[in-house]
Amino acid sequence: MDLREDYIFPMEDALEMILIFNASGEIFYANGAAKKKLEYGEALCGKYISDVFPNTFKASEGCFETDYPFGHEPHNLVAYRRNLTCFPVEARILRSESAAGMYICMANDILEKEFLSREVEQVRQEAQEALKVKSEFVANVTHELRTPVNGVLGNVRELMDDVTDEHTLKALRLIERCCGDMNKIINNILDFSKLEAGKFTLEPRRFHFRNMLDYVKSHHLNKITEKGLGFFMTVSPQVPEYMIGDELRIVQILNNLLSNALKFTAVGKITLEVIRTARVNDRMELFFIVKDTGIGVDKADKDKLFQSFSQVDASISRKYGGTGLGLNICKQLVELMGGTIEVESEKNRGSTFSFSIWAGVCEEDENTLSMTNDIRSPLLTGAPAAEPEEETVKTYGSPENIKTLKRNLSKLILCVEMENWEKAEMFMETVRQLTEEAPREVSRKALRLKMAIQKENYDKTAAEYRDLEAMIGAEQA
Repeated sequence: MDLREDYIFPMEDALEMILIFNASGEIFYANGAAKKKLEYGEALCGKYISDVFPNTFKASEGCFETDYPFGHEPHNLVAYRRNLTCFPVEARILRSESAAGMYICMANDILEKEFLSREVEQVRQEAQEALKVKSEFVANVTHELRTPVNGVLGNVRELMDDVTDEHTLKALRLIERCCGDMNKIINNILDFSKLEAGKFTLEPRRFHFRNMLDYVKSHHLNKITEKGLGFFMTVSPQVPEYMIGDELRIVQILNNLLSNALKFTAVGKITLEVIRTARVNDRMELFFIVKDTGIGVDKADKDKLFQSFSQVDASISRKYGGTGLGLNICKQLVELMGGTIEVESEKNRGSTFSFSIWAGVCEEDENTLSMTNDIRSPLLTGAPAAEPEEETVKTYGSPENIKTLKRNLSKLILCVEMENWEKAEMFMETVRQLTEEAPREVSRKALRLKMAIQKENYDKTAAEYRDLEAMIGAEQA
């Protein structure tokens, strides 16, 4: 059998050196890699295996002598080039099963492999060093930014205690709000940098879970009710009073999700639900659900939500602000706690964010559960037990729509009378969404009212408000 014809095609372009020799040690086939690395070229065929591996094979009359253990196990050998320089190889030499007295040698250049390994290691070290430099740079920059921002914030708050002029107070409140937003952005960038560098560590400790939820509730309740939204919270009775986890980071995740829900919701309600879903030894899984009735996103855009510096589209950041880091940080924090985060959403029909985390169980508190946890209580004072369907509220002319419109218009004009134009704009956005399906003259009047509020023109705003209120009253009649 002619081995050259059987094996030449698959072996010729192989990256490792391949030699085929007979019982006398004569090489009658060498692939391209062998010819190049051993520097014989075409002259390699006709040479002997003892010329290539003189330390392993000895030429003898009509044969060769060797102690090499033929088989699939690789062994380190020394290969000699044509100019008698040598280099280490990892070789396997097999007896051919299809042709008696034929041998196949496959060898890899260890020197080249070690060189490539050193290069890979060097690249890895350079990448780590670059990441370290970047992390230190971000930490230093954020620290330097935070100092002047806090300085401005402190001075503004001192001035607010002394200033009585409403116009000046309005400007100071705007500066205060901008400083707060700047601090949030700085914190997000710092957290993101730590997470990317793998230097972010959780600090689990025993904490009171429901006290934590009360803190989260108090942080968001006023902002949500001021916008005219309902806020509902449910905690499963299986969730214990105390647990072991990183309370600060759980609060950070919930604050981010609730802030997003508030930012993108103008009509309806926001709900938060907590359930215990599993228990394994001294660990339990908690499942959180944050649901809103806001603008939602298309199914095709859901994957963008958790990417770094990503918004669904450019208009989102222009209209609502934000860096696009919040949800990415939430995702990484959730994964650090052994859980996952997901979103279900539909354009103009709201979003539902759900995430799970694993927390430690406090054995001494295992049987201590609150008797008031299994209550789905509205946190908005005076809120009805059952909220009307959001689609009904958004359908212009329906009783729910007209009632909600009038309530928001009343709050809007009150803000205008108090010259709180920023809050008036917030209620105006709700009015705009409630009149999206209205007849053209109503929606145009709402647009004119919005423009007057943006210009902070009191007389024009009052006039447009009266006209819009009259149109809505006529619709009800």
